Amino acid sequence: MPLLLAALTMVIAGASLLGLRQASRAANGPAAVQVRGGPRYGLSTVGLSYPFAAAIAKGFSDAAARAGASAVVLDAKGDVQKQANDIDDLLAQKVAGIAIMPLDSIVAQGWVRRANAQRVPIAAVAALVGDPKSRAIDDVYPGLVALASQDEVAAGRAAGELARRLLPADRPARIAIIEGAAGFPEVEQRARGFRQALDAAGTRYTIVAAQPGNWTSEGGEAACQNILSARPDVDLFYNEADDMVIGCARAVRAAGSGARLIGVGGSKLAIASIKAGAVDGTVCFKPEALGALAFEALAGNTASSSRFRTYPIPAVTRDTVANCVGQW
Repeated sequence: MPLLLAALTMVIAGASLLGLRQASRAANGPAAVQVRGGPRYGLSTVGLSYPFAAAIAKGFSDAAARAGASAVVLDAKGDVQKQANDIDDLLAQKVAGIAIMPLDSIVAQGWVRRANAQRVPIAAVAALVGDPKSRAIDDVYPGLVALASQDEVAAGRAAGELARRLLPADRPARIAIIEGAAGFPEVEQRARGFRQALDAAGTRYTIVAAQPGNWTSEGGEAACQNILSARPDVDLFYNEADDMVIGCARAVRAAGSGARLIGVGGSKLAIASIKAGAVDGTVCFKPEALGALAFEALAGNTASSSRFRTYPIPAVTRDTVANCVGQW
C-alpha cells in the first residue's frame, strides 16, 4: 500500500516521516512507555524502534513531564491494525488528549472522527491526516487541534539555498538528485522546493540525472555510483535524505570525484560527517521539537494561533553545524 509505506518511512520523509526513511529499524523496540503523574496524554507512534519516531516520543514525554502531566506512548510497530487498536485503547483509558503519527494518512481520518465523537482532543505529528497527494502540509485536517510537522517544500528550498552557495558561478552547474523512492510525496515536494530556491536566485544549472536511493545508505551509494559512471562531471549531488548522502559520499570518494554533497534531515551521522568534511551540508530537522509541539497543542498551549505547528529548519554547513544538534 503506497500510503502505508509512505507513512512508515516518512519524515521524511518525509517524510514527512522523513526520519523513518533515514533510519534503520532495530529489533524488538518497546511496546509502551508510561511516565506517571498528572493528567494523562497518549501518543500513538508508528514504531519506537525507529530513531526518528523514538525522538518524537521523547520530545512528547519530556514536554508532558515539564507540564506536570504523564505520557502514555503506544508502539504500533509498523502495523496499521495495531495502531487502530492502540487508539481505541487510549480512548478507553479516557486520556486528556491523543497525538498520532499515522501509518496511513487516509485510514487516520476515521481515527480523528472517533476521537471527536468522544470529545477527546487529537493532534497529528510528523505526517498529515488526509490524502497527501491533494492536501497541502499546512491544510490541517478538520477535527485535529493541530498538525506538528516539517514543511517539506521549505526543506527543499533550504537545501537549494545551500546548493546555490556551493555551485560554480562561472558556468551552468551540473546537478544530480538522489530521490527517496517512487510514490512518496516528499520526493516531489523536496525536489520542487530545491528548484524553487535555485530559480529564485537566478542560478544557472541543469539536472543531469535523478535516481531513487530508496532512503537508505546502500541505495544512495548505488545511485551515485551509477550516475558517476555516466556523468563523472557532476558538480553536486542533492540527496533527499541524510542516510543516502552518507552512502553517496562513499561513492564520490571511491570515484575520486570532487562533487559537493548535501542531504536533508540533521541525523547524528550526517552531522558527524559534516564535521569531518565528508559531507558539505544538510537541512536540520528536530524530531524532539515535533513531539513537544504536539503535546503543547493538546494541552491547550496558545503560544501559536496556527493549527499547523512547525519550527525553523535551517541548512547547515561545517561552519554552522554547531547550530544543529542531531536528535536521531
